[in-house]
Amino acid sequence: MVGNWNRSCNSTFQQEVLPPIYGVEMCVALVGNILALWLLVTKEKNWHMGVVFSCNLVISDIFYALTLPLLIDYYSRGRQWIFGDAVCKIERFLFSCNLYVSIYFIMCISVHRYLAIVQPIFMRKHIRPKHAKIISVFVWIFVASISSPLLYFSDVYNAKCFVYANLDKKSSLKSTYRVFMGVIGCFVPFVITFSSYFGVTMAVYKNANITSLQKKKVALIIGLVCVLYTLSFVPYHILQIVNFKLREKGKTNCYVRNGYQVSMALVCLNMCLHPILYMAVSDSIRAVCCRRSSNVSNL
Repeated sequence: MVGNWNRSCNSTFQQEVLPPIYGVEMCVALVGNILALWLLVTKEKNWHMGVVFSCNLVISDIFYALTLPLLIDYYSRGRQWIFGDAVCKIERFLFSCNLYVSIYFIMCISVHRYLAIVQPIFMRKHIRPKHAKIISVFVWIFVASISSPLLYFSDVYNAKCFVYANLDKKSSLKSTYRVFMGVIGCFVPFVITFSSYFGVTMAVYKNANITSLQKKKVALIIGLVCVLYTLSFVPYHILQIVNFKLREKGKTNCYVRNGYQVSMALVCLNMCLHPILYMAVSDSIRAVCCRRSSNVSNL
């Protein structure tokens, strides 16, 4: 079934478009995130919760960027996997793990901003940097645990590295797992992230000490972050489910398949833009990038 499904789509779209996209994203992500990590480790003196979460996020982005050469080679060969079953499993696991680690740490950063702005007294009394470290360890363990089934499901089938190889076997279990990852990995943190930023926006607009122009700037920044989040993660999960449902039925839709691959590239694009997020929570990075003193107040 899977072999027939793939032969019916013989477009060179993925071979021509995806390798250069992944190549550019890898270079930008490595340079931006390694620089951000260096600044965080060597320059940052105030390791509050936002900086701890950002440091974990940058490490995740670097790990994922280092796996992109495998995908560049894979798509350059017209989706011919030459690295064996074990590497296929590890690559798919790392993609999933770093994807959901990114989503969860973005959620953590948004909740931290909400508490710092909307509940500052609660933050000062009850929240300490050690809590961020404990949460970070939990996030890594939790995401690695929910991503671990991909080490079993992923495999090389007809010389291609599939997330869910040979859909004829245990199809219902794989469908359940896809829905589970969509809900726990994307929908839940998606709702929490948007709710946090909505609360920040409302608090800013109710603050009489903030000018109208400043309020508009805050709303614009938060809006851009939410749009980026939506474009980066939501299409991937929707197209993944639709794509695999079509595969299960033996049907073909090249637009869905190509759209699914492009959505993976959009996920990678997100890690290229994360240094902007680090600049928002780190005094040292903001000082270097914006040429402002390290004690500039950050709303």
